[in-house]
Amino acid sequence: MGLSSFMVFFVTVALLFDFLNGFHDSANTVATMVASRAMSPRRALVLNAVANFAGPFLFGVAVATTIGHEVITEEAATRTVILAALLGAVSWNIVTWLFGIPSSSSHALIGGLIGAAVMGHGWDAILLPGLIKVLVAMLVSPLAGLVSGWLLMKFVFLLARGASPRINVFFRRAQMVTAMVLALSHGTNDAQKTMGIITMGLLAEGVLSRFIVPTWVIVACAAAMAIGTVLGGWRIIRTLGGKFYKVRPVHSFVSQIASGAVILGAALTGGPVSTTHVVSTTILGAGAAERVNKVRWGIVGQIVVAWLLTIPASAFVAALMHRLVRTVIC
Repeated sequence: MGLSSFMVFFVTVALLFDFLNGFHDSANTVATMVASRAMSPRRALVLNAVANFAGPFLFGVAVATTIGHEVITEEAATRTVILAALLGAVSWNIVTWLFGIPSSSSHALIGGLIGAAVMGHGWDAILLPGLIKVLVAMLVSPLAGLVSGWLLMKFVFLLARGASPRINVFFRRAQMVTAMVLALSHGTNDAQKTMGIITMGLLAEGVLSRFIVPTWVIVACAAAMAIGTVLGGWRIIRTLGGKFYKVRPVHSFVSQIASGAVILGAALTGGPVSTTHVVSTTILGAGAAERVNKVRWGIVGQIVVAWLLTIPASAFVAALMHRLVRTVIC
């Protein structure tokens, strides 16, 4: 069955969100590697784009099912709601990118779905068990990142005690592998959110008879995120790569391993976590393990405020977009 003009527009907006997700979140996978001089910025971005593209094909689409099937009711998943949710999330991503704030694309999308669904169908449109699953994953994952970053750094220091400065050569070279693992986990988790949204739209329009992610949707979303990653969000790279503290090769090595483990674990269980949150907190955990006052905690406070604002702000924008879409487009 072919796609209507509305669905072509809808898929285009969804892929724009996915592109911005890769553009916005490229900082997560390359910032510490660039800051520690393990790899040039452009080479790092290309390497991570390839891994981002491969992620969904290697580890399945459990997160897409969670986003597309377990947050709002099937009756509420109309073309108006889904498009408004996307527009709300895209708007928030652009605003935070302009200010160089590493906010969460995942939170923006969840906030958009909530705001648009409630505006269109009331609070009964929200599937509470699924929403709780999503929120628990989003709240627990940053803490898991902080703790795992701290513990792994302590363990690495224990193993490397008495080593000469030449061990930094190992930490730089090893990031070729650890960065790939992190990028694979990012592609596995984040690209799937857009896959879930597009599949919701296809189901709502009758293109699909049941919720199953088509292969072309997987390819399109993975490609959009990979292209966004190549172009890169340099404002946010500077924040994660240098404003927390002076990142050395060991910090980058540790934060990439810890982040990849947390994100990939969540993706395999269907938990749509925020890559931004996890990477940020593993960087913090690695730095704090060396010395607590090493971290510039004032910068951390600014980012936490952005995290707290993302869901309500994107929900509010999506609610406004719902009214606009219902009036102008649908």
